[in-house]
Amino acid sequence: MGLWDKLLGKENETGREPDKPVFWKPLTERTQLDEIEAASYQQTQVIFKHSVSCGISSMAKRRFEKTAGDLADQISFHLLVIQHHRDLSNEIATRFQVWHESPQLLVLKDGKVVTHASHWQIEGVALDTYQ
Repeated sequence: MGLWDKLLGKENETGREPDKPVFWKPLTERTQLDEIEAASYQQTQVIFKHSVSCGISSMAKRRFEKTAGDLADQISFHLLVIQHHRDLSNEIATRFQVWHESPQLLVLKDGKVVTHASHWQIEGVALDTYQ
């Protein structure tokens, strides 16, 4: 596939439509954590803790987005930029008892973290098993 095909959103090398984008909901307020926790009883929630100054975080986020967008109808995706909201990152670590790392992916279902991963392990999380 040529550059113009990629830019115009034509089919990729596999012959299937391009991956759907992940529609991130910015996580910026402490009250959102209560909402996310409550919503996890109805629909799986994902929190991605991202460091904008870290190349590994950017790469892990891009790789995650390549496959996660296919589940955008079944899962809610929340993006926390830790440089802007370190207090929320600390609150997540305390509330859900998961050591802070970045990049970090947390999957919430029924009010609990059912799995989490950091750095290159994020790509290996099979989100479809948590729908």
